[in-house]
Amino acid sequence: MKENKEQKEKIPMGVPQAEAKPKQNFLDIVCPYCGSEKNVKRGTRQKKLEKVQLYLCCDCKKTFTPGSTKGKHYPMSVILDAMSLYYVGFTLEQSCKLANQIAKENLTPCHSLEKGNPVSIIKENIGIVNVPPSADNIVGGTLQASTLNNWIKQYEPLCAFARMREYAVKMFPPKEIISSATLAHRQLYRFRHHRAKTVLIIREDFKHSQFWPLKDFLDLVPVECPHQYFSEGMRASEAPIMFSKTEMIVRGKQNFANKMAKFVLQSVSVAKDRHDALQRFMLANDSVTVATEVPVYIRREDLAHMQKQLGFRLFKKQKKEDKNKEVEEFTIEDLPKLITGHIDFVQIRNGQVHLLDYKPNAAKERPIEQLTIYALALSRLTGLKVFNFKCAWFDEKDYFEFYPLHVVYKPDRKRRRKNIKTIEGSYPINENAKRMDNIRAVAGSEPKFGRGEVLPSIVTNYQKSK
Repeated sequence: MKENKEQKEKIPMGVPQAEAKPKQNFLDIVCPYCGSEKNVKRGTRQKKLEKVQLYLCCDCKKTFTPGSTKGKHYPMSVILDAMSLYYVGFTLEQSCKLANQIAKENLTPCHSLEKGNPVSIIKENIGIVNVPPSADNIVGGTLQASTLNNWIKQYEPLCAFARMREYAVKMFPPKEIISSATLAHRQLYRFRHHRAKTVLIIREDFKHSQFWPLKDFLDLVPVECPHQYFSEGMRASEAPIMFSKTEMIVRGKQNFANKMAKFVLQSVSVAKDRHDALQRFMLANDSVTVATEVPVYIRREDLAHMQKQLGFRLFKKQKKEDKNKEVEEFTIEDLPKLITGHIDFVQIRNGQVHLLDYKPNAAKERPIEQLTIYALALSRLTGLKVFNFKCAWFDEKDYFEFYPLHVVYKPDRKRRRKNIKTIEGSYPINENAKRMDNIRAVAGSEPKFGRGEVLPSIVTNYQKSK
């Protein structure tokens, strides 16, 4: 009996349970030899169809391949495309057939212009990437439903849309579940809108019932977008508008978008394709992204209304030589005539509309003005309050978010609190009008505990009394 108890207390490989590490996620880059999480990139390995990133363990000095790509016969781009085809409504067999056909034909621009070609329709709406010609002999005609089913099970933690798929396929056929349009706005932008997901999210939670105007706006973008505005107006990232950074905070945290970016971007070899690959996968596979590359614009009359009627404060962006001078507020005559932009991701979750922008090296970026202008523009175009929006920028490692209303509206009364406590820790309220001093929680601050959680001090006192 004693021997049986000792065997139960041990896990495979004879490691005592007390010393065993928690089960790692397939996205975690962990050394398979010693279990260390300390590693650095060390070159690539050329497989038959793709290059795979290698890592060097800082402890045992051995080179290894990350678990998400190890042992995969197909390139990651083929895996992502086949999964996206399945989640937009095609069956396993249909998804494999289409993925094989796309790889075999290696469609050219003249093929994609042919009307009635089912593969060109899928390619146009979902945005499937062409597989290189070298993949024809292996991928073309060989991808099986059982293989795709295994991928879906393995990567299910990343694909939250799985719970909504059975309802979405009843609303739209697979070819119509995502509406899209190519927008020639100085450069080509690919607007996509997941029609079924938008309806399901709004119906699912009563807090989202106020977002029907957003759905109506997204439905009309391919038809009523004023394309001439985007050739005349200045871009939001170049607009000469600055907002006061006082009385606000920017939260630095971890979000599901970081995991998605980390997983998808390992399949991208060309830097300019990162945005499109991430947009296509998140739109088809997650449960909150409803649209990508959404065109928005805001006119001088709209900015003047917000400034005079709503009390929003708009300041002129200063040049480098004028840093020591005080910021100057805009007059109506000096306001930009027209500002345009394209929002990378639009999400609906937790009772708010989230506007996301993917920025490589997000920790070094501060796109607060750009995202705030996006929120003001979408507020005017949909009729929703700025209160309903939340903005964020992210990459594979970091996620930074803020409320645009706190950026544009400064109440006359002074805040009593000097710090805001969150789950990550404490954030000091910013006092510098020209820049954000802190975008991460202050080191050594105690995190705020949510409902149902017990403070550690209460636990220790209770244990001492026992």
